[in-house]
Amino acid sequence: MFTGIVTDIGKVRKVEETARDRRYEIETVWDTACVDLGASISHAGCCLTVTEKGPGWFAVEVSGETLSKTTLGDWAEGHRVNLERAAKLGDEMGGHVVSGHVDGLGRVVSVTPEGGSHRIEIEAPAPLHRYIAAKGSITVDGVSLTVNAVEGRTFFLNIIPHTRDVTTLGSLKAGDAVNLEIDMLARYLARWQETA
Repeated sequence: MFTGIVTDIGKVRKVEETARDRRYEIETVWDTACVDLGASISHAGCCLTVTEKGPGWFAVEVSGETLSKTTLGDWAEGHRVNLERAAKLGDEMGGHVVSGHVDGLGRVVSVTPEGGSHRIEIEAPAPLHRYIAAKGSITVDGVSLTVNAVEGRTFFLNIIPHTRDVTTLGSLKAGDAVNLEIDMLARYLARWQETA
């Protein structure tokens, strides 16, 4: 489990096709001596397992399913990635409960300066848009955010300067694809209503 609070922007340093799908090596500022093999790390919102590591880097293997359903299939050397290590009991819960299981891809419609912040408009795929509510939580590329407004399949976010600086959201532009994970409570409530 994660909280959607990014603690490093990693960089893809190597991409390797394997017999089992694809392997990425990720550069990080973290002390990788403290990262266990088998550890779960959120990569732009996708929970992946550390399979190898060295000073300042670690490797993950990504299945064809994940490559086809997320933005990870487009990663190349030099790509910047929001990283978050798994939450530990007793950690501060600064964001919201995030599973690291991407629900779908959103598409950035527009990015507009608004005071010191930026207003980002994102279109969600159907039927995922039904689970997004104004003032609810959503995870975009692994970042826990509050939805400001919803209009049909489109929702709006305000990104403060700090978030732009410490995540990859500052480089988003119209047309970009983003990984979306809806709020876990919304998912279970919707499922309960479907079966009630």
